[in-house]
Amino acid sequence: MDFNYTDEQNALRDTLSRYIAKDYPFEARRALAKSAEGFSRDHWKQFADLGLLALPFPEEFGGLSGNAVDTMLVMEAFGRGLVLEPYLATVVVAGHLIRDAGSAAQKEAILSAIAGGERMLALAHYEREARYKVSLVNTAAKQDGAGWKLSGGKGVVLGGNAADTLLVTANTGKGLSLFLVDAKSAGVAVRSYMTQDGGRAAEIALDNVAVGKDALVGPEGSALPLVERALDYGIAALCAEAVGIMAALDEATLEYLKTRKQFGQPIGRFQALQHRMVDMVIATEQARSMAMMAAVKADSPDAAERRRAISAAKTYIGQQARFVGQQAVQLHGGMGVVDELNVSHYFKRLTMIELTFGNTDHHLGLFSDTLLAA
Repeated sequence: MDFNYTDEQNALRDTLSRYIAKDYPFEARRALAKSAEGFSRDHWKQFADLGLLALPFPEEFGGLSGNAVDTMLVMEAFGRGLVLEPYLATVVVAGHLIRDAGSAAQKEAILSAIAGGERMLALAHYEREARYKVSLVNTAAKQDGAGWKLSGGKGVVLGGNAADTLLVTANTGKGLSLFLVDAKSAGVAVRSYMTQDGGRAAEIALDNVAVGKDALVGPEGSALPLVERALDYGIAALCAEAVGIMAALDEATLEYLKTRKQFGQPIGRFQALQHRMVDMVIATEQARSMAMMAAVKADSPDAAERRRAISAAKTYIGQQARFVGQQAVQLHGGMGVVDELNVSHYFKRLTMIELTFGNTDHHLGLFSDTLLAA
């Protein structure tokens, strides 16, 4: 298998590297995190102009027909910049759901609007009782004439604060189904909050929310494998983001070791610290290999093969990210935890990635289950 990037992928990576370095400085990012929405609409429009919002969608719906490796390159760059905009929620997770399960009319209306930066979506799926169990959904959908009425609650909805449209999972009596819900509909209550890493999420309550029959995405009762696949895309993207963060921590730590002096010389001359720095770089490169495997397998139609690869990557990268993050903080000394230094923010984001869509222990269990079932 050829693991070299294409000329187009190299161009995308170089463009994003320049964009992050020039237009997404750390101090500006800190200010955005404290703003009302927690991100920049201007940046979102720039993402649209660069084609990033159209990347994974078919050309007939305004997309660029990119694959999961293209998304990996975007998310790795976003990790370096600690990008706050809800790309993961809107494009990677919700966008893939509409791409894979939506009707032609839904794809035409939604995917083109996402690609143009005109519409944001969020998957409202996880509930308090479920922990990481994807199949456990208590939100109910009851038929009401030609349409439906939805009632229930969803927790930690990534990008839920900014979403124009929610993709809500609910039980209809025939299994798990997926519905499009206008975030401003009567009966929808959205409580947004800042997460540990400066991002935003929301708690969403649904009280007899009425939707039309055209709100159903895919056949009734067929949503579970579709949601699982969309979350696999999300996990692969998170793995790539973690690698971008780890690489940035390596660079920041190496620079600190070269400039911080003790006993009249840079502390990077001390052999013990050199060994720790080498271990960080090795861990990052090993994690990059796993992230690449996850991206390649994310497009696999074989659910068992995809799940095994995705869980293996999430497990391994979670372990290595913790190691690299802790080493970076320790090698920076007391400065490693202050708000003014980007190292602490990188470490917080790695912590949130570890907990999103299943932590290391959860995916280690899933990986073990796939081996036993083989």
